[in-house]
Amino acid sequence: MKKKSKVVIIGAGFGGLNAAKALGKCDVKVTIIDQYNYHLFQPLLYQVATAGLSPADISVPIRQVLSDQKNCTVHMATVNDINIDANTVITDSQDIDYDYLIVATGAKHSYFGHDDWQDYAPGLKNLDDATEIRRKILSSFEQAEMTHDIEKRRQLMTFCIIGGGPTGVEMAGAIAELAKKSLAKDFKNINPSESKIILLEGGDRVLNSFPEKLSIKANKQLLKLGVEVKTNSMVVNCNEQGVVIKNEPVILCNNIIWAAGVKASSANQWLDVKGDKFGRVHVNGDLSLPNNENIYVIGDTALSVDKNGKTVPGVAPAAKQMGKYVAKAIISKILNKKPQKDFKYKNYGNLATIGRKSAVADFGKFTLSGFSAWFMWSFAHVMFLIGFRNRLSVMLNWAWHYFSFNRGARLITGKKPK
Repeated sequence: MKKKSKVVIIGAGFGGLNAAKALGKCDVKVTIIDQYNYHLFQPLLYQVATAGLSPADISVPIRQVLSDQKNCTVHMATVNDINIDANTVITDSQDIDYDYLIVATGAKHSYFGHDDWQDYAPGLKNLDDATEIRRKILSSFEQAEMTHDIEKRRQLMTFCIIGGGPTGVEMAGAIAELAKKSLAKDFKNINPSESKIILLEGGDRVLNSFPEKLSIKANKQLLKLGVEVKTNSMVVNCNEQGVVIKNEPVILCNNIIWAAGVKASSANQWLDVKGDKFGRVHVNGDLSLPNNENIYVIGDTALSVDKNGKTVPGVAPAAKQMGKYVAKAIISKILNKKPQKDFKYKNYGNLATIGRKSAVADFGKFTLSGFSAWFMWSFAHVMFLIGFRNRLSVMLNWAWHYFSFNRGARLITGKKPK
């Protein structure tokens, strides 16, 4: 009896989960490893951080997603290393053998050599990050309500978001709506609508991956929401006092949120290969590792370049396409079929929302902004969610928020810092 091939997938994000599902009908043993027991829809993490959605709205247990897939085993563990010579993934609980390996470990925050800033400027990559930021934002208003020190109150009600990409823009708009709309009537001693929300961007415009005309429209919408946008602002320090910008006075604030950069996981170290400046692993056209065709690297961890020299972006649609592609590539190898053509990313457009009913969308041949782009953004994000319950819950929450300006997840959870 022929022995079944073992396919091990590290990471249950968009890439890893889609690879596992695509292997569902193949006669192989699939093991998916993740340090968390849930699949997370990261693009909506900022809404959890700003009390628009609850953690359960944008996450679903991995075992639930794959419960009907008989050839798949879920292993909750932390990967420590990969022994390429022995074809083994080393975790904190046991070693797992593989015939084919898919590395889909995603990305983490990059502070550009200033990792000490992380204590003062947390980023958004998981549910713990989101709930901690939510706790800090809401606690700041509670503290401001109780203090009689005007300067301290101003500092508590000042929010700095570092990075003017989609995450930074969406976060700034969401905090502005939370402060100036949702919380406007909740307090007696303070007026949350007087909060100062500052978006800092080191470049000359926000959303620099979008056409310039959309950047201008996004900037105008942010200003309309009461967000102060500061471009060409290079951050040189983050500390307990606030943010220091090059050649400018320190911005005193209690809430700093990092949205300026990410880097790949530790996969290049596990695989003993040199990554690019962001830690991404160079891959062949079929997303396999050079000199090791049984190992595939996908998603934010991979540096995939097409024949025109264009790098595949680290976005959810690309990760999903990569996951499905490598699953087919593995099946072709197992069945001794003709290899697939090199991976080609199909870009269906870039979207970013700025507020309750405004967004920008770039589809290459045409662009959208305002309500039509927001509707498109909402539809796309709901469709990307896994599970009917999640989709229904998010749609109901958004409908309630749209008509009432009320955010129902304004809960302060977690331990109070000492």
